[in-house]
Amino acid sequence: MKILITGGLGFIGHEVARCLQQEHQVTVVDSLTDYGFLPKEEIEYLINQRKQLLTCQLEIADIRNKQYFDRLVEITKPDVVIHLASFPRQKVVLENPSVASEVMSTGLINLLEASKGKISKFVYISSSMVYGDFDDMVTEEHECNPHGQYAIMKLMGEKLVADYKKHFDYTIIRPSAVYGPRDVEDRVLSKFVLGALRKQTLQVKGPTEILDFTYVTDTAQGIVLASTQDCKYDIYNITRCESKPITLEKAAVTAIGLSDSGSLEMLDRDLNFPSRGRLSIERARNDLGYDPKIDFEKGIVKYYEWIMENSVLWDTKTVSDS
Repeated sequence: MKILITGGLGFIGHEVARCLQQEHQVTVVDSLTDYGFLPKEEIEYLINQRKQLLTCQLEIADIRNKQYFDRLVEITKPDVVIHLASFPRQKVVLENPSVASEVMSTGLINLLEASKGKISKFVYISSSMVYGDFDDMVTEEHECNPHGQYAIMKLMGEKLVADYKKHFDYTIIRPSAVYGPRDVEDRVLSKFVLGALRKQTLQVKGPTEILDFTYVTDTAQGIVLASTQDCKYDIYNITRCESKPITLEKAAVTAIGLSDSGSLEMLDRDLNFPSRGRLSIERARNDLGYDPKIDFEKGIVKYYEWIMENSVLWDTKTVSDS
């Protein structure tokens, strides 16, 4: 099978590509962006690590370049397109919402148009943020009420993809709180682990808030299954769904315990973000055979060990100085 992955050098994308390249002909496209504000040295260091794991074809291009993607689809003739290229979260979108809209909306339309009538399946990676506030164990039928521009644009992307259903099959994936090796220091769990190692005070904004922390290889497994199998449904939650919910306080305490350093400051919940819980993954289990392997206790240790092997990311030196 021929598979085109946009955002394939990103945190989730490179794991998806690494899985698929073993059995399929994979082309990865990425813009290598730092989104205009993430530390360039950190991004370059992580991308170099990700590249070392890939043997597939790599292309560097901006998703907003319509002519390029028209040609690329014509040349590579993919059976499946997996669309991960995006601004990754609300904070990044708020730094430059106009560019975020160009990437997440115009870029998506460029790819949909390039794929129209030429592929068998389009896989769109959305987000659990489209649900907005939700209680525990939410299913895919739950009403979506997104908070903030990132979540709104992700849900709009789902609607755009569904509008092309007469041209190809499609599958929408909703992951949640993905973490693991080769990620940037700009997500809650990475901030906790690295902050503890630096002996900082970890600010826990809403100690009882639950996040459906999912190790990156489990997320990649779900995307691969949805991309390479016939799917009964249009939308799948792809998360770990721990048997016992993981609170922000639990995550912070675990990070401090691993490094034996750092302290806690308990604060009120950040009202700029929705209140979330676990997502039900019964649909993905039953239909795709999705079976996440890495629980939180094991996953955070694996992530911590990787951080310790790459101390340049957390000690007092910069990547370029070390």
